[in-house]
Amino acid sequence: MQGIKEQVEKLSLVLQTRRLSVVTAESCTGGGIARILTDEPGASSWFERGFVTYSNLSKQQMLDVPEALIEEHGAVSEEVVLAMARGALRHSNGDVSVAVSGVAGPDGGSPEKPVGTVWIAWGLGAEHTEAQRFHFPGGRDVVRSQAIRAALEGLNARLG
Repeated sequence: MQGIKEQVEKLSLVLQTRRLSVVTAESCTGGGIARILTDEPGASSWFERGFVTYSNLSKQQMLDVPEALIEEHGAVSEEVVLAMARGALRHSNGDVSVAVSGVAGPDGGSPEKPVGTVWIAWGLGAEHTEAQRFHFPGGRDVVRSQAIRAALEGLNARLG
């Protein structure tokens, strides 16, 4: 398994080669993916923008996630994270997106969605989005760093 820096370098190369730009929509990672990506020299050529939509209202206002979707499934759900990935693309000039929503802890968990539950979605243009559920062990910082790594690995895997 490659480290985060190697994942970013790989992603940077793929995006530059394919002339694509990425946009992020983050909740539990609080902008951590955007920060890691923009730490890479030359990121301005392939990083379009990042949305930090920590509250449910911000998901609705910035990404057009329907309030009813959040009420029915909860913010930490496949349906909401897919809507976040799609909304990030609609509200930017990005070609691909990554969206994250989860329960980083130490509180906020439930029996159905315990601390460490994270949904990540990847949008590859307007037509294709997919999501995956993860459960990361550990405290808040560990959950967040594992979510960032999984988001980058997933984007790299999908971009080939």
